[in-house]
Amino acid sequence: MLAEKKIESLIGLLKNIERDYEPASLASSFSIEDMLLTDVIVNHAPGIRIFTLDTGRLPAETYVLMQETHDKYGGVVDVYSPDCGVLAEYVQAHGPNAFYNSVELRKECCRIRKLEPLNRALEGQAAWITGLRREQSVTRTDMQQKEWDDAHGIPKFNPLLDWTEQEVWAYIRAYEVPFNALHEQGYPSIGCAPCTRAISEGEDVRAGRWWWENPETKECGLHVKTAQ
Repeated sequence: MLAEKKIESLIGLLKNIERDYEPASLASSFSIEDMLLTDVIVNHAPGIRIFTLDTGRLPAETYVLMQETHDKYGGVVDVYSPDCGVLAEYVQAHGPNAFYNSVELRKECCRIRKLEPLNRALEGQAAWITGLRREQSVTRTDMQQKEWDDAHGIPKFNPLLDWTEQEVWAYIRAYEVPFNALHEQGYPSIGCAPCTRAISEGEDVRAGRWWWENPETKECGLHVKTAQ
């Protein structure tokens, strides 16, 4: 069911962010949540910037969606990539798939491919916006709609925090927003190709991310909980 009141509230919140936190940016991974936010931002709060982190190991379907997003909305998404020299050193020292060997090596890969580009993307921003939802993971249950990000010294907004997956999909369908084809192949959460798998019925929506690790460690470091 399409939650009209939630949509109105979301539009109002994003307009307030656009007005009060200039410049502000949406960090998009092209998830259904980020695509919903992209659609609302483009149509109602175009002053909010949108960027994505191209890790270099995204699924082919994600690049297809990136193109579809460009075709529908224009060149509204800025793309940030990892430092090729630092990445080359990591691969030379540990191998291309070293992230399977330990949590430490996996987090270092995430740092190089995600965190360092994120730092560049957020430089000079007054706030950033995410598509995080509380029901996605045990690591996100205590997040707030507005938090303080100590790492970047700016507020972080999670406008869809209390949206359900069904509500997000209702918006996507109603407004014909493009989405990743992998969602229809059992992938509710999509990251880098080697770190994402389809899930079985009844599994947690984040079970396919870094599936070889314990749930408590399954974040890449982009979204560390800090007090408001």
